[in-house]
Amino acid sequence: MPIIVNLDVMLAKRKMSLTELSEKVDITIANLSVLKKNHAKAIRFSTLDSICKVLDCQPGDILEYVDD
Repeated sequence: MPIIVNLDVMLAKRKMSLTELSEKVDITIANLSVLKKNHAKAIRFSTLDSICKVLDCQPGDILEYVDD
């Protein structure tokens, strides 16, 4: 898939665990893990909004398009 999810990179930059992010955005660890492992088929804008607010970043910091 040409969309890469860099959630792990942003978590490392913010020195935050997946568990901590899960608690702050009220999303299960399992669902965040699917996203982090780049296995998600879609993401809601509301979810992306919550993640960006907590991590103080832009959507482009989390999602990256890679042309094959």
